[in-house]
Amino acid sequence: MELRVLRYFWTIAEEENISRAAAILHVTQPTLSRQLRALETELGTPLFDRQSKGLVLTSAGLFLKSRAAEILQLTQQTTQEFVNRRQQLFSGHITVGCVEADNSDTLAMLLEDFVSDYPQVTFDIFSGASDIITDRLDKGLLDMAILLEPVNTDKYHTLTLPRTETWGLLMAADAFLARQDHVTPADLAGMPLMISNRPEVQRLLTNWSGLTRQQLNIIGTFNLSFNALPLVAHQVAAALMIAGAITNRQPAETKFLPLKPAIQTNCVLVWRRDRVLTPVVTEFIRYFKDAFAH
Repeated sequence: MELRVLRYFWTIAEEENISRAAAILHVTQPTLSRQLRALETELGTPLFDRQSKGLVLTSAGLFLKSRAAEILQLTQQTTQEFVNRRQQLFSGHITVGCVEADNSDTLAMLLEDFVSDYPQVTFDIFSGASDIITDRLDKGLLDMAILLEPVNTDKYHTLTLPRTETWGLLMAADAFLARQDHVTPADLAGMPLMISNRPEVQRLLTNWSGLTRQQLNIIGTFNLSFNALPLVAHQVAAALMIAGAITNRQPAETKFLPLKPAIQTNCVLVWRRDRVLTPVVTEFIRYFKDAFAH
């Protein structure tokens, strides 16, 4: 005897009418009638007397209704106890590194869901450039991280996040080149540039432009965009970055020009291959997989 069929029977007994019970259960009336007949056949006894005013429970039906109420209540309580137990079991702390990117709000969104489901969990977010974050990840100071490609992920399990990040140059809004809608490799000739101190990003620019680092007019490097913004605004140099790094905080006196041909990369969630994860970290990674894994 299935719990679903017991629930059907109990609802019919409460309503004393198959049509009303079908509406409550969101099933068709013929389906409910078939289930009731099958249950009576299985038990070898009628459960209702069909009368003009509705259905009236037989003595066997009265007995089954009392047992069904006990079983359904116990099932609901047991299910709730497992929910409560799960929330109690998954207490602990998560440390997450995250780069400046459009995907940063993805972390916020999933953390919001996670701490709602597991209110005993606490977390720590470390923001920084990918190289600083991977160093802390390798030292065991972070459980996982969101990094911006290009990045070497040989040591990590990875999950690619779906939203792409667009590369371009941030420059002063009154710079001559800011009249354009994009930046081409030819535009870089003689232009003072600030770029990331990460070798992977520097190779990204040289491969795109076809110029060596020595041929580019790189006057400075930076790891976070925050400190580069005033220098851009005062026309000291244009800065290579992704648009997501300045979302909602781009100075009014600057303009972001995407590269053409376009360069778009992804962010990846990473965690160490050789590290044993706590249950709460494993569960949080599962939230990412459920949201984004294909």
